Amino acid sequence: MTKRDKKDPSVTNSLQPTRRDRFLPAELLGISAGLGVFVGLIVLIATREFILAGVALGIAFILSLVLMALFALAFKPNAAEVEDIHEQDVEAQEKAAGHGDAPKPGTPNDGDDREPRGH
Repeated sequence: MTKRDKKDPSVTNSLQPTRRDRFLPAELLGISAGLGVFVGLIVLIATREFILAGVALGIAFILSLVLMALFALAFKPNAAEVEDIHEQDVEAQEKAAGHGDAPKPGTPNDGDDREPRGH
């Protein structure tokens, strides 16, 4: 059992994704599809060429999906997310220090005092 499993139930429940969080990817896809269809219809009405309208629809869909996903990533995490990220960092550092994967700060590097050679 890790420290994360021993948390207070009120904290654990607040870390569960909300319905809005679970449907965010579907929401982004739906909005992007709507924007793509809108652009495709405008191009179809203006040019009356189905291939050009399809290309415009695809470009608008992909571009809007990428941009909205980037904007969604730019949001600041709330306090519970920050706490969870911090706990995961501490656990990873403890695990690395316990297994000897990463040297602890201030420890000598096996008595090797030579300067590194610039190859």
